[in-house]
Amino acid sequence: MDVITVSNTATRTPQKKPISKPLTEVVLDILPAARIEALSLGNGIELYLMNEDYPTDRLPQEAALRLMEQPFYWAFCWASGLVLSDYIFANPELVRGKRVVDFGCGSGVVAIAAAKAGAREVVACDIDPLAILATRENAKLNGVELVISEDFDLIEGEVDIIIVADVLYDRENLPWLSRFTDRASDVLVADSRVKNFDYPPYQQVDRREGCTMPDLDESMEFRDVRVYRALPAT
Repeated sequence: MDVITVSNTATRTPQKKPISKPLTEVVLDILPAARIEALSLGNGIELYLMNEDYPTDRLPQEAALRLMEQPFYWAFCWASGLVLSDYIFANPELVRGKRVVDFGCGSGVVAIAAAKAGAREVVACDIDPLAILATRENAKLNGVELVISEDFDLIEGEVDIIIVADVLYDRENLPWLSRFTDRASDVLVADSRVKNFDYPPYQQVDRREGCTMPDLDESMEFRDVRVYRALPAT
């Protein structure tokens, strides 16, 4: 990025935020006034996300139906992803020097946090091709290397820890919790949807307030994020 020097006597012009052209082209097809631009999360990570003044007008029926078929989950940093990335930065020993899998990586925020916190290798996994594209773009934006996988079952080799954010919104995904512990001895899960979490060996290890970016004006219920860990066997 070019560095622009502005004289103190000059009128300061706000610097335009970098825009991801390939991701913007995806959303423009449905949301003509939208763009995907770099936003700072305040923890050392930048992500290409929906512009903060994204269009909120009522969509034409055809556009709404297309958006329901292909939701742009990757275009927002959901509260649980932000909280889990902060938790990893606060506890880097959880990933440092380890092989990490980020399941349902979405924008790639948690995978990027793990890479920045010193993970030996981070595999970012998602079945959504657009999430994979967003994760690649965000990895380049943050100067980290990630291994990309579109199929959890095809990830080979030993996995030290699996990190998961915002996948329990659909209770049909709950069986994944046991699959994670079958695959790795250590699992971290962040979620704001499931409050009464009773799935041994998972235990709540943290609870923080988070806000989706850009802000969706969600209720406090969905800003209340719990972090659970399936502790390694001792």
